[in-house]
Amino acid sequence: MKDGQKNWRWIWALVAVVALLVIVVPSLLPHSSSKNLSYSQFLSDANNHQIKTATFDNSSGSINGTFTDGAKYNSMGFNPPLQTDINQVRKDGVTVNVVTPSNTLATWLPYIFFIAIFGGMIFFVSRQARGQMNGIMSVGRSKARLYSEEHPSTTFEDVAGYYGVKQEISEVVDFLKTPERFKEIGASIPKGILLVGPPGTGKTLLARAVAGEAGVPFLSVTGSDFMEMFVGVGASRVRDLFQTARKDAPAIIFVDEIDSIGRKRGAGVGGGHDEREQTLNQMLSEMDGFDPAEGVVMIGATNRPDILDPALLRPGRFDRQIVVPLPDLDERLPILKVHCKNKQVEPDVDLELVARGTPGMSGADLANLVNEAALHAVRRGSTSIAMIDFESARDRVLMGQRRDSLVLSDDEKERVAFHEGGHAVLAYVLEHADPVHKVTILPTGMALGVTMQMPMEERHIHPRNEIEDSLCVRMGGRVAELLVYGDLSTGAANDLVGNTELARRMVREWGMSEKIGPAAWGSQGQVFLGDDLMHTRDYSEDTSRVIDDEVERILRAEETRATEVLTLHRGGLEAVARALLETETLDGTQVGQLVDEAFGQPVHANGPKAVVPSLNGASFGEGHQRPTVLDEPTSDQEWGPPAWPDGEMPSA
Repeated sequence: MKDGQKNWRWIWALVAVVALLVIVVPSLLPHSSSKNLSYSQFLSDANNHQIKTATFDNSSGSINGTFTDGAKYNSMGFNPPLQTDINQVRKDGVTVNVVTPSNTLATWLPYIFFIAIFGGMIFFVSRQARGQMNGIMSVGRSKARLYSEEHPSTTFEDVAGYYGVKQEISEVVDFLKTPERFKEIGASIPKGILLVGPPGTGKTLLARAVAGEAGVPFLSVTGSDFMEMFVGVGASRVRDLFQTARKDAPAIIFVDEIDSIGRKRGAGVGGGHDEREQTLNQMLSEMDGFDPAEGVVMIGATNRPDILDPALLRPGRFDRQIVVPLPDLDERLPILKVHCKNKQVEPDVDLELVARGTPGMSGADLANLVNEAALHAVRRGSTSIAMIDFESARDRVLMGQRRDSLVLSDDEKERVAFHEGGHAVLAYVLEHADPVHKVTILPTGMALGVTMQMPMEERHIHPRNEIEDSLCVRMGGRVAELLVYGDLSTGAANDLVGNTELARRMVREWGMSEKIGPAAWGSQGQVFLGDDLMHTRDYSEDTSRVIDDEVERILRAEETRATEVLTLHRGGLEAVARALLETETLDGTQVGQLVDEAFGQPVHANGPKAVVPSLNGASFGEGHQRPTVLDEPTSDQEWGPPAWPDGEMPSA
């Protein structure tokens, strides 16, 4: 509630109290001592010449006066007293005085009171209506928050890692602080900088650091703030935003999630969204139109640069795109240190080992990992975070929460053990497959069992033999069930979905089919953009049939290869499955030992395949690819991860 409204409430309460006091207090005040007479007694005493004076009050009907001995009296007569009685009293020698008193305050107070209440109601209603009108009239104003030099306090020192990104974006800060250094040589600063990267990599945090470092007005707004139920509001807010920035130039405008208003115009079912397109057109005009904004730098953040309008990305608007990628090992370590700064961490915790064991995690993932480790330490009853807490937290983040309430029958548990054993054995035996980190038959997340693989080294491209081994490993669960039970179950649903999508991308996008050759057909776009709806299919029915045949050929070939390998290592499959039934969880080293012992000799001539140990073990190599988790949903619904690690393959 506003202070003005509080003051008015106190004023009205005070008026009500004063009115009550005026009405009630006079009746409570003590009166002078006098003899009370009945009206008949008054007339009798007047007839007997015992009363000297009498004052008749026409308004109240009261009579008061003095006796002949000087004593006072009062009496209540008729209202008003009869004139005949007054005349008779005068004949009896009484000095009579008839008065009609007029109490202006008492007369008008009730009217004043009700008029004040009515006036107060009208005033309150008018204030509310005026406030609503002000809200309607100000709907076109920008909702951007203006930060001064002191707020926010985040600086580049608070952003761990990303040294190259900070160097690029700091040029904007330097230009705004000392523009003469750049103008001397004729350089001009980019008008717009677009921060691009996966979710959770710290794009908004970098913008806050720019606000803390800039020393110039910093206006922060999200893309959704421009959209309203009224037509034209978005464009009006864009105009007001840039007008405010021009007044305080040099200034920085930060638009978070800019893809909400910067999508391609004319895309989608129905031809797009007129209000959003008007807003985008106004932003394009403000950034580099007939009257461009001088001294105003715009910073946008998005994780979907592919859906932005080309006019927004051309030079003169967003001149520079800064990629904020997933952090590598050198960046994950300082990020972990930042998030562990205010937490009770045991001295023997090796954060470098934790950083090496978390490839592919973003800054937000690492923050969540540290928090999950702290929560696990509390559940253990510990007052500090140990390495075992980080190991449990990583399993919780990658595989999901363990479901202790789900109890499997002995037959189901055995089938899950052989299914996961098939994945684990193939992951160990196949040369180019990522090594097994952990395999468990404990229900975790939405899966009845989980096999997790973790890469040993950083990879930016994936060769064909590596992709084929990944397909073969995913076939391991289905093939193991066929070998042991002679039939199939629903446990391989997620494996088949992932494999089909991966094989289709091999054929259609990556040119890994001899029949299709070096061609990319029908790359899958985002449905909401409407690209596939507004364009005809770019390949014929014959090509479509060839693509389907090639996908089927690849999948059947990998199934055949998985069958051959598991048949050769049937003993290892049995050993891993029995060990899972006994201990429920195995790490990669134990899986390798069981397979080698059952095979009678090391499967790999150069020694056991390198595996990724737990965070309690020794150090191991770095991996930029996110760990692969093979899981089996409890129903036919697709619960698993994407068929191939995060996003598109990097372009050559």
